[in-house]
Amino acid sequence: MPEQHSTASPLVIEGLTFRYHSRPEPALHTLSLTLERGELLLVAGASGCGKTTLIRCINGLIPRTYNGDLEGSILLDGQDGSEMTMATLSQTVGTVLQDPERQILGSFVLNEVAFGLENLGLPREEILQRVDETLDYLGISRLRERETFYLSGGEKQKVALAGVLAMRPSILLLDEPLASLDPASAQEALSLFRRLADEGVSIILVEHRVEDAFSIHPDRVLFMQEGQVTYCGPPDGLADVVDYRQVKMPAPVVIQRAASEPPPTFEPAIKPNGREPLVAFENVSFAYEDDGPTVIRDVNLTIRRGDVIALLGPNGAGKTTLVKHAIGLLKPRQGNVVIEGRDTRDLSVAQIAHTLGYVFQSPSHMLFAPTVREELAFGPHNLGYDEEIITEGVERAVEIVNLKGLEEYPPLALSFGQQKRVSIAAILAMRSKILVMDEPTAGQDYWNYMAFMDSILQMPGFEAIFFITHDLDLAICYASRVILMHEGQIAGDGSPAEVLTDIELLHRCHVVPTSLLQANLEYLPRTGRFLRAEALAHVPAT
Repeated sequence: MPEQHSTASPLVIEGLTFRYHSRPEPALHTLSLTLERGELLLVAGASGCGKTTLIRCINGLIPRTYNGDLEGSILLDGQDGSEMTMATLSQTVGTVLQDPERQILGSFVLNEVAFGLENLGLPREEILQRVDETLDYLGISRLRERETFYLSGGEKQKVALAGVLAMRPSILLLDEPLASLDPASAQEALSLFRRLADEGVSIILVEHRVEDAFSIHPDRVLFMQEGQVTYCGPPDGLADVVDYRQVKMPAPVVIQRAASEPPPTFEPAIKPNGREPLVAFENVSFAYEDDGPTVIRDVNLTIRRGDVIALLGPNGAGKTTLVKHAIGLLKPRQGNVVIEGRDTRDLSVAQIAHTLGYVFQSPSHMLFAPTVREELAFGPHNLGYDEEIITEGVERAVEIVNLKGLEEYPPLALSFGQQKRVSIAAILAMRSKILVMDEPTAGQDYWNYMAFMDSILQMPGFEAIFFITHDLDLAICYASRVILMHEGQIAGDGSPAEVLTDIELLHRCHVVPTSLLQANLEYLPRTGRFLRAEALAHVPAT
C-alpha cells in the first residue's frame, strides 16, 4: 500500500517559529528536524508544548487555516510545502487527529474513506478498490456499510486512519491516535504503525502514552517543552533527561528513582462507606434502534456515597451508553435507573445535573463560549447559583486543572489536552454531587492528569466519582472500585486488588497488564492493596 514519492528526505524543517494571532507567546521556537524515509519518530511533551502546532505546520493547516506569524521552511519530499496546493499536500502528508469526531464527515464508513479520493477526482473503480484494500489492510472490512454515528470511539479512530491511508501518503502524522482506544486495540494500532514504517511510510507519532509507544521501538524520540526541542535521540536516552513526574515511565524505573525521595502523601477526601445508594441500575437493557443490537444488557449496578469507580472495558462494550443512562441522556428500554430515589424517566437532564456532572469524551461536544471564564460560568448560571458562588467556583476549578492565565482565551483555540481540562473545570464549577468523566486523561500529559486527579480526589464536596478509562494505571492509582464491562454486561466488580488480579478476565475484557500492575501483583502480599509506583518505592522489603 505505501508508495515511494522521491529520493529526498520526506521532511526537512529548518528554523520553524510560529505564533498564533490569538495568543501572545510563540507556540514553536526555531525548531529544526529531519525525518527519514521509513522512520518512526515519537514526539512527546506536556499539553500545550507545541506538538499539535508542529503537525499543523507540516500538513499545511498553518498558515492556510490557522492565522499567525510563521518563519522558517518546511520541505516535503524536496519541495517547499508553502508552494504546494492542498490537493498535492494531502497526497504527501496524511493526518489522523486525536479527536476523530472532528475528522469524520461521511454518514457511512464507505463514504468517509472514499471522501478524499473523490475530491481528487479519481475514477469510481479506483476509489472503490482503494477503499476495500485499505479497510482490509486495517482489518475493519466489517465496518464498510456501517453508519459512522454508531461507531465506538476506537472504531471511529480506525475509520479516520483508513480515510488517510487510502490517499497513500508518504508521511503520516498521528496526533494522539491512542486516546480513544482500549489497551488491546492500542497495541494493535501501534503494531500497525510499526508495520507501516517498516514498509516505507515516514511517521510522526505524537503520543502521551510513552510507555505504550516504546513497545514498538520508535527510531527516535523528540521531547518538547514550551515550543522548543529539549531532547531528540534514541528512546533509551529519554529517561536520563526528563523527570519521571512529567513523562510516564515503566514502574520499575519510577520505583528506583522515587526510593531516594520522601514518600508521597495522598489522602483522598472521599471516604467509601459502601452503604448509601446514590444511583442504581435495576435490570437495565438498551438498544439504540428498535430492531438494533442490545448495547447494554441486564445491568444491575449501584453507585454509593464514597465510591471512586473506574469503568474499564473494550471499545464498544457499552461503557459510554451506561454512563449516558446515569445522566439522563438515554432512558432504558427495559429496567430502571434511579437517582437519589427518583426514576430518571421523571427527571430532566437539568435536574439530574444537580446530582451528576458529566465530562464528555470529546471536548468539542461541550465547548462553545468565547472565553474559558465564560465557559466555566455557563453551567452554574443555568443552575441558578449566586454570582459570588459562581466566581469562587470558577477560580477553584481553574486552579485544580492548571488553567491559570488562560481564563480569557477562546477554549477552542487551546490544545486538545487544554480543552479537555476546560471541560472538566466546567463540571467542577457546577458543584454536582457526583463527578462523571469519560476518558478524563485522553490527550493529557502525565503530569497534568496526575495533578488534576490528585486535586479532584482531595477536594471536598464530591460524594462519589465515576470515570470511564482505558488507562489501567489510572484505575490502580485512584479507584476504590473497578468495574469491567464486556459485550454490554458487567463482567467484574470489586476493589482493584480483587478484580485486577484475574488475568484471564482482563484478557477477555481487552485490558492489557501494565508494568505498574505487574509491580503491584509482586508487592500485594506485603501491601494488601494496590498503590502508585512512588508509594511502592517505600514498601519495606519484608
